[in-house]
Amino acid sequence: MTARERFATHSPYSDPGRHAALLREPVGLDRIGAAVRNLVLHYRAEADLMPDDRRDEINARWVSAILELDQERHPEPVLEPRPPGDRVAGCCRDHALLAVAMLREQGIPARTRVGFTSYFDPDFHGDHVVLDWWNGERWQRADPELVPGTREIDVHDLATGEGAAFETAAEVWVGYRAGRLDPQRYGVAGVPELIGPTFIRFYVIMEVHHRYGDELLLWDELGAGITDEDADRLAALLIKADAGDEAAEAELEQWFRTDPRLRPPDTVTQLSPYGEPPVIIELAAGPPARAGL
Repeated sequence: MTARERFATHSPYSDPGRHAALLREPVGLDRIGAAVRNLVLHYRAEADLMPDDRRDEINARWVSAILELDQERHPEPVLEPRPPGDRVAGCCRDHALLAVAMLREQGIPARTRVGFTSYFDPDFHGDHVVLDWWNGERWQRADPELVPGTREIDVHDLATGEGAAFETAAEVWVGYRAGRLDPQRYGVAGVPELIGPTFIRFYVIMEVHHRYGDELLLWDELGAGITDEDADRLAALLIKADAGDEAAEAELEQWFRTDPRLRPPDTVTQLSPYGEPPVIIELAAGPPARAGL
């Protein structure tokens, strides 16, 4: 199996479980984007629509668990409109992962990409997750969270590379280390402790995990012991792999699989965007048997 073919295989996170048939209906980016926006309510951008007693839905984590929550409320196809307040609370990671799950379920290679974007705020590059999918000739980048035509850019075919509207964490790290960009303009908007070099380095590590099917929550603790020099090497390999360097791809994946500081953990400390106490999640146990969180 080639590296590209592996991206067409479900990860534990993208696996829809018993709801696989739901993900085969939306075909094409327009319908896939409409479906994921119909399923997920953004916990920050649409906070006014989300009841307080459902805040923990943002930790659903697995596509199968997200779909369980959705289907308990609306046992219907994913394109059947849900009232906004009934959608499952989540974020860009969930929009992108659901879209990736739909593409993988249809046999199309796809992966989530972790980085930063300026198209929500031209004066700040906020953390964001989008997707890459193999269109038969090249990896094409898209943001399923956005409705086509609502931005000056093509949300189904985002430009790539340092300086683009969406930059991968690796590109931002390399630009920062070379002195080409101000790291204080990258991070989580409005959260000073999640802005700057330390956070960018954390997202480089998160980008590696997502690339190889460990699509963790953006508030999971990760990468203890990874140094700036390690991040330099990780970012360089990510950029080379994106450019089609198969040796770099193989080296990066081997490092990810074998270094205890990087490889997928059996447990993770899950922090909270709401400032609630951290909890230890047993990842090896997989998704819950039912949606109740």
